[in-house]
Parts: sequence; structure tokens; C-alpha cells
Amino acid sequence: MGFERFFELRPSRYGPEWGSGGIFGLKYCRGTLYYTLAFEAEAHFIEESGENVYRFTALGPGPASGGDTYNAVDCVDDTIFFGGWVHNPALYKGKVGFKGEIDFRAKFSHVHSYDLNKKTVKLIWSDTIRDDSLWAGEVSEIIFDPVSSKLLIARGDGHMNLGVYEIDPKSGKAERLSETPGLKGSLFLDYACFDMQPEWVRGVNGIQCFDLVSRKWVKYTVKDWSSISVDGGGVEYRGSGYAISAYARYYHFMRGGFLVGNPVEPELEEPRFVRVLDFGGSLYSQLSPQRSNALPVGGGVLAPFNAYTHGILHMDNVDVARVINRVRGPSVLLYITPPQARIVGVYGAKITSMAKMGSKILIAYNTSPNLGGLDSTPIDVGVRGLTAVDEDTLLNRGSPPATFKFEGGMVGSENFGGIPLSGYKNKKLKISASKPNTLTVYEYDAGLPPSLVSTEKYKVGGGLERVELDGFHGIVSFKLGEPDANFTLHVYLY
Repeated sequence: MGFERFFELRPSRYGPEWGSGGIFGLKYCRGTLYYTLAFEAEAHFIEESGENVYRFTALGPGPASGGDTYNAVDCVDDTIFFGGWVHNPALYKGKVGFKGEIDFRAKFSHVHSYDLNKKTVKLIWSDTIRDDSLWAGEVSEIIFDPVSSKLLIARGDGHMNLGVYEIDPKSGKAERLSETPGLKGSLFLDYACFDMQPEWVRGVNGIQCFDLVSRKWVKYTVKDWSSISVDGGGVEYRGSGYAISAYARYYHFMRGGFLVGNPVEPELEEPRFVRVLDFGGSLYSQLSPQRSNALPVGGGVLAPFNAYTHGILHMDNVDVARVINRVRGPSVLLYITPPQARIVGVYGAKITSMAKMGSKILIAYNTSPNLGGLDSTPIDVGVRGLTAVDEDTLLNRGSPPATFKFEGGMVGSENFGGIPLSGYKNKKLKISASKPNTLTVYEYDAGLPPSLVSTEKYKVGGGLERVELDGFHGIVSFKLGEPDANFTLHVYLY
């Protein structure tokens, strides 16, 4: 059988939740390929000789749903540690008209281990609050602490028991180290760093780092995002994506771009915000790095930005729902090799997980978003799958064609965009405006530290205009002189 079975498409199956999950936690470790299929709550362990499937039976009688939607996984020696959340049993309340709800009373947060030698699964720790509409903080990140040989887990998605916890993988004993909710993180030097999200809606407001030696916290709070932004503009809603350490810096990706620098000693290099694929200050604008993961590849950072991670179909404000569900650009893979950032892949609705297996990059994808509110369904509504790309081909082929659309009603008079132009021969704007205006173009790089290269202003008349970007080669963002609700800007790259 080998690994070929993993490449089969996964169509809709029973799994009561909001919309669609995907293939999460991809990890290739010592000849075993692991992933969790959400929302079916199936943990798969695939080897050349066969496959083991675990359905979270240690938490309940089943049928189960959920599993993981944040890529909470780490591999240490002979053990894969995997976590997330699961409903067991899955309780679907049913539908009223077109609207559906689920019951959260059997929702657990969990951490499991898989012994690569014995090929056995063990439940290490779980938590639940037994409420029909609230839940305990999901496990969204697992970092192995090589100093204490314990697990550090982030919990930012939920209503109770949020923060950063330490779990002993032998005893299952858990201790909360920080009460500040954190969703994603990474080792950085001899620290374990996580985002700080005291307000879930607003998103990341800083970085909290745990010294693995002294066991003390160092916290860096961003008081003014425009002051650390390379293009001088702020970013209002910063839903956390994923983190990675490279070039002796800490990278944290979020809706609107990424933060890079030294959050432990900002006096050495204060983190800077680099705007990337920011479609406006509204909470409802899409295309972000949420619910995915980054990979160190070829010494650089491979980072996905997803076109349609979240959606809402049923809500009181129909106009807001329509805005949320607009897709304004494709999912892209960004490859960062300072001072350059290039688009090296263009994909569909969302990239849920990535892993390196030999010379191949495995990319898990899904055709549908997570939904919310009253959009619960008894089945996963998406088609999940995986594609394998040769590493050298991915990194060294030409940048694929891509199109992005920006709307005046979303961007207002704030900075928007953040389009990586490196690798493209043709870079064009098509602008439609209802009145004369000024469009400022900011060019900056992804250097360490990142820096502003140039600022140029263009006069925009009412009607349709075309602007060539042949003179720009880095990342470009934009700003309108005056808001124009009927303004649209298409970016064509090929």
C-alpha cells in the first residue's frame, strides 16, 4: 500500500461541526507519516507496511468529531505528540430551517502520544467543562521543552482554561504557566514564544516568551502597530496564524502579515510588522495565514496564506455575511529568504497543513472553510486532499500567475495590500474609481530588519485606469488619499 493511499481525496463524511475541517498536523517522523482528519476525528499513522487509525476512543464511546484544526503536533525521538480537541460522542442538535447547531457538552481538549516502536496510542491529558455552548481552551500548539522534557501547550480558542500550560508526558500532570491566552508559538533561541491574545476578536497584541532555563516570562507588547509597521500603517484585526524561528529571529504570522524580530530583547532588534496580503481593516476581510503551519525549507521559510479559512452563511446581518464569504485572491505559498519574499505556489480555498518528506513537500488542502454561528452541519462539507511537490521544483520554478482584488468599502483610507512582486515579469494594476483620488504605493523588503525602499504617489481619475508596476520589485502596499466605497483595484501578476 505504501503512502499512495494518503493521496486519495477525502469527500464528505459524518462529523458534526462548523463547515469543514481538513487534514491537520502533517508530520513525517522516522518513516511514519501522521495526520489527523478533521472533522471525522481520525488520527492516521501511515508506514510503507500499513496504516493505523485511532478514533479517540480513550475519550468516549463515539462516534467522534473534531480532532485538530491548528496543527498541534511535535515529534521527539520515538514519540509523536499530537493534540487538539474532539467531540466524543458528537452531539448534533439538529436544524431549524436552514440553520444548525451542535452541543458542546462532550467536547474535550486533548494531548495524546503515539509510540513509533510499539505503534500504540496513549491519552496523556484531557480537559472539558461540560457546557452545551461553551468549551475549554483547545490545544492549538505543542512545543517539546528539551530542557525539562515536558510539553508546552498553547490554549487560546475557547472560553475557559486559556493560556500556556506545561504537561508532564509521563504523569499527565498539567500546570498553567501563563494566564494570557496564546494560540500559536515556536522555540526561539532558548525560549518558547507564543502570541498574546487577551482579546480574541482583536487578535495578537504581543509575544510572550518562556525562558526554558530560568523558567521566567519575558513579554513584549505592541502598543502602536503603525509605529513598528514597515509601511507606517496599522493593522486592526490580527488573528493569529503560526510561528517559526529562523535567522535568529522570531516570525509570527497573522491576519494582515507577519511580525519579525527579537521579542525577548527588543533593544537589540525590535520586531517589525510586514504587511502581506492585507485586504482591509475590517474584521470580516479574508485571506490570512490562519489554521495552517510554516516550514523551514532550503534554509528559508515557506508560509501559506489562505484564501477562505473562515466563513459565515447564516447571521442577522446578511450584508456582512456576503462580505465575509467573498474570495478576493487565491491561497498562496510565500517563500521568505531575506531580503526577498516570493510567491512560489497558488492554490484553492485553504492549505491546512504542510510537511517535508524526503525531497517532497506535502501540502494538505481543503475546498471549504470553517463556518460559524448557526452553520453547523452533521457532515464535513469539504473535500480534503494532499498534493506532493518536489522541493527543488517548488523553490526554483517561476512564480505562478496570481490575481488579487481590493475593494474601497473594505480598505477605507487605511494601508492595504502587501503584494510580493519578486519573480514576476508582468505586474499590473487595473483601477476603477468613482472620483479623482491619490494612490500611494509603498515598496519594502523582507530583510532583517525589513525596510521601506520607496514611496510613490499616483493621481487616479474617475473611471478605469491601468498602472504598470514594472519599477517595483519588492513587496508593495497601497493607500487611498480619500475613502471611495466604489473603488476597486485588481493586481495581475504573471
